[in-house]
Amino acid sequence: MNRTHRAWMVVATLAALLGVFALYLQPSFLFTLAQQVWSCF
Repeated sequence: MNRTHRAWMVVATLAALLGVFALYLQPSFLFTLAQQVWSCF
């Protein structure tokens, strides 16, 4: 794996992590997620 490919993989991973972190900053998303998890039980 060359450096360019590895760099793009790091950038994509960081973008995905920042996207997930941004969703967790929204209280309505957290409430909806908790409701969906709780409805499984």
